[in-house]
Amino acid sequence: MTLLCIALWLSLITVFYAYLGFPVLLMMRGMFVRPIHRMASTPDMTLVIIAHNEEDVIADKLQNAISLNYPHEKVEILVGSDGSDDRTNEIVQRFQGQGVRLVACERQGKIGTLNETVAQAQGEILVFSDANSMYDGGSLQAIAACFSDPTVGGVAGDQVYTTDNGNAGSLGERLFWNFDRFLKRMQSRSGSVTSSTGAIHAIRSELFESVPSGVCDDFLISTRVVAKGYRLVFEPNAIAYEEVSATDKAEFRRKSRIIARGIRGLWVMKGLLNPLAYGFYSFQLASHKLLRWSVIFLLPVILFLNIACVGQGLLYQLLLGLQLAFYMLALVGIMLRNTPIFRNKLAKIMAVPYFFCMANLSALSGWYQFFVGRRVDIWNSNRAV
Repeated sequence: MTLLCIALWLSLITVFYAYLGFPVLLMMRGMFVRPIHRMASTPDMTLVIIAHNEEDVIADKLQNAISLNYPHEKVEILVGSDGSDDRTNEIVQRFQGQGVRLVACERQGKIGTLNETVAQAQGEILVFSDANSMYDGGSLQAIAACFSDPTVGGVAGDQVYTTDNGNAGSLGERLFWNFDRFLKRMQSRSGSVTSSTGAIHAIRSELFESVPSGVCDDFLISTRVVAKGYRLVFEPNAIAYEEVSATDKAEFRRKSRIIARGIRGLWVMKGLLNPLAYGFYSFQLASHKLLRWSVIFLLPVILFLNIACVGQGLLYQLLLGLQLAFYMLALVGIMLRNTPIFRNKLAKIMAVPYFFCMANLSALSGWYQFFVGRRVDIWNSNRAV
């Protein structure tokens, strides 16, 4: 076997580990259960919603928030408005007197508004939500029960998509979140989840520190919980419902931004990669985030090495054929991504390769933004572009 062939197999093993080996390892570790001691409790909570020009969804969000199955006197709802110049502030003010308070900020970006809003929070528990995320009625109860365990410092909720736009990205995103939900369950069984999703997550208020600009706020807020010696657990009964991005283009841009900010956040929290201090979590963070975001650099290497080794025998020819077929299906997915064909079960044949390639190209875009120092601190909520 030549050195090129050895390099090919090592690269393949690394990619397969990122997507298959790591989940298997989590399943094996999950056999050693570290239970969460849940008990019914009602600590004071602050629901933090950061909004910019959310007039289309903010009324529904606030109506959803005040109707949750949790004592109203125990819930403070803060809406941090990042310089909204539509009817967002006006709509929020209509809910004053129902536990809702507007924190009107100058236009400064999500992170600055988040820090300014949390500074006014009075609850023992901070719950963070997107403006377009609608909570299941029992979500706050489920979150509160987790915090009755003194070892728990943060809770990651479950994000569920309610729509299917019939395109490849829509189906692929659903498949991705099913996979990610499985990983969170396995991680939480015996330790901590890697990080939370911004749609629904919570921490003890004393654990919050000001978030620096340019990072993924939910990643930084949640990983700081682990850095402070607490568990970050997954609660499947704390559910946030969201619609998928309206177009694949919007989804690509969203993922690129999230990964770029996530890489910056990982750089800020690089101390968590020290296994001497954080044990298995360091290995988990490197596998789940750093390695997954870096797979894109191995994919072209694997293809070129495979071409170089194709004369070594039938196995390498078969492997090359599988690679080419995979990328051909992704290409077909690009061509047919907005057609009705993606509404039938056969769509998964094309949707998985398509979404895999789109996700990895998003990671490449994220790395590019990180290395060139491109940041988008001023945001908007236009999810359809």
